This record gives sequence, structure tokens and C-alpha cells, in this order.
Amino acid sequence: MPDLNLLTPKGFRAAGVACGIKTKAGTPDLALLVADVPAAAAALFTTNKFVSPSVILDRRVIRAGRIRAIVVNSGNANACTGAQGLKDAKTMAAIAAKSVGVKPAEVLVGSTGIIGHFLPMEKVSAGIREAAGRLEATPAAAEAFARAIMTTDLVMKMSAAQGPIGAAVVTVAGVCKGSGMIAPNMATMLAYLTTDANIGPAALKAALKAAAEVSFNAITVDGHNSTNDTVAVLASGAAGGPEIASGTPEFAAFSSLLFNVCQELAQKIVADGEGATRVVEVHIEGARSDKDARLAARAVANSPLVKCAVNGGDPNWGRVVSAVGYSGAKMDERKFRHWIGDLLVFDAGMPTGFDRAAAEALMRRPRVLLRVDLGLGSASYTCWTCDLSKEYVSINADYHT
Repeated sequence: MPDLNLLTPKGFRAAGVACGIKTKAGTPDLALLVADVPAAAAALFTTNKFVSPSVILDRRVIRAGRIRAIVVNSGNANACTGAQGLKDAKTMAAIAAKSVGVKPAEVLVGSTGIIGHFLPMEKVSAGIREAAGRLEATPAAAEAFARAIMTTDLVMKMSAAQGPIGAAVVTVAGVCKGSGMIAPNMATMLAYLTTDANIGPAALKAALKAAAEVSFNAITVDGHNSTNDTVAVLASGAAGGPEIASGTPEFAAFSSLLFNVCQELAQKIVADGEGATRVVEVHIEGARSDKDARLAARAVANSPLVKCAVNGGDPNWGRVVSAVGYSGAKMDERKFRHWIGDLLVFDAGMPTGFDRAAAEALMRRPRVLLRVDLGLGSASYTCWTCDLSKEYVSINADYHT
């Protein structure tokens, strides 16, 4: 099977260009994705009370459920920019629409980067027009789009999955950006997905919401929920076949493809977390409810002390146990257990006398598993984070508005 990319799903073209928003000359910072026909669309956005005008605009536009284009800039978040920021977001949509021959109400807008600065609209406008003239359905165009949405990311983040649904072969693909300011509740990032599945807006939104809950909403780098978080998916229907309806085997098959892509993208964000040297999987089991499992997992994953211990290769079970203890999750201390990898280090209220050297070796692996059993039920939840390094502090101490 050839390598899959954002433009493998039939019915899409894309481009990425450098228009001068970023200070380093020639750095890509303007991306454009176009659907050849009105595509079924769904999106989820940040839960932060302060939101970028792009989010305000997109929340309105997505209600129609059909989208023809997505225009994204990096290097400037267009956040905390008031009425001028909203005007600029609308201008981006209008220029993109005119450039590719669609309506402004069919265009989603994304922005990412530094907050509190107005967009350099002359540069942005020229970039949109240039991108419209470079639209292609090639792997190179998919890569150009992915590069143009990056900010502090060190690597491009792409994923795709393909499989049969009925008589059709369906592809789901996506790209995302995210490295710092990453937290649950629509994780701090931009993610754009394409599919050629024949699925309507309502079913597409249901599938996206379910996938995001265990992928983008299950990651954290620093517990900081941002102003521009967006994940959007467009479905061209070009794979053919009957329309996929919720609750059917075909919907389950599509949801599985979407989940696989979203989870791979989400974990790539964590692996590329600012200053990260290790990925940490936090798995909670034995919870009385899904809510309790999530509370416990996120408390551990967001704990700076736990993350520092991982960075130092320190099997500090006390930090994990105490984080669960303040999470608000119900537990039975008599049955409470904690493992590092497959090594039981805490059981029924006491450390186990485990082999410290073995535990340290497990903590120094590229991927660290911290597992906890709350001892009360059958609910479980898994989230992912990364360690907290000196480099993270340096990156964010040097970053300024």
C-alpha cells in the first residue's frame, strides 16, 4: 500500500506557502485546504472562555455542516485582538473564498502562534492568493500544508488509515500541530482531517466527538488550555457507497478509522511536547465511574512533580499516589495499587519493597507506563503526557509577547 497522506482521500487539494508572518524568511506560515465539492463537516473547539476570533467565526460557520475550504495561518494566533481580529478572520475567509470560487460561509479559518498581535493582513492576503494558485492533490502539497501550520513543533505530525466499509475503500487522514500549551478539554492544538467516506454532518460530528474524547482530550503537556484549539474533519463522500448512518456496522468501522488517526496524531503531540524526552502513559482502572477514572488520570498526568520525576528517572510512587488522592476520584485505600510498567510498587496503602534498580530502568524508557487500580469498580481511562524538563522552562521563559 502506498504511503497515505492528508490528500489520499479523494476530493481534496492543498497548499502551504511562506508569506512573511513568521520572522524567519522562507518559513511556511499560510496553509489552504480545498474540497472539490461541498464536504460534510464537523468540528470541536477550545473550552477556554477567551477564544480567538477564528474560533468565534468557525463556531458559526460549522453549523451549516458543509464546508469547501479551510485557511490557516501560523506565527500569529489572532487572539485577544477584539473587533479588528474578528474583521481580519472574516477577511481571511472572504479572500480564500474568492480565490477558490466558493462562498465565505463555506470557509473555516484557523490561526496559531503568538497572542495579542494583529495579523499582518497585507501579507496574509497575498499568502492566501498564492496558496490558491498552488493547490494540488499530491503528497508534497499535503506536506506543505502540514509544515505551514507548525509553530514551536519540531516535527510534522501526520497520520492516515484506510479500510473497507461496505463495498467502498475509505481513507481517513489528518495533520495537526501542537507542542506547548497542551491540556485536555479540546487539547491545545490545531488538527485538520479529511476523509472520502460518504457520511453526513451529524454522524460525522458524533464520530469526531467520541474519537476526540479518548485522543485529543486525553493528552496534556503542561495543563494549559489555549485560545485557538480546533479539530475539524471534512468528508467528501467520493469513496461512494450508501451514506454511513450512526449506530450501524459501517459507522463503527468508520469510527475505528477516525479513532486510529486521532489517537496517533494526539500521541505525536505529546512526543513532540516542548522539551520532552519521554512519553508517559497514565492508565487508571478499577474506578467506580468513567468520571472518576478521568479525574485520577488527568491529575497524575498534569502533576509537575510526577512529570519531573519521570524526567529524572525517579520511581517516585508517592507523587503518583498523592496526585490520585487530591484528584477527587473515589477509591478504596485497602485495594489501591500502583505499578510502574508491570512492577507493583504500592499496594494497600504501603510501598511493596520493590526492586528500585528495576523501577529506575522502567522510568528511563522512552515510553513510561504509570498504572493505578482504584479498587472500586470496572471503569478505566488512559491519557498521555510527557516529562517536564529544564528545556521546557527555557523554551517558555524565552517565549514572549
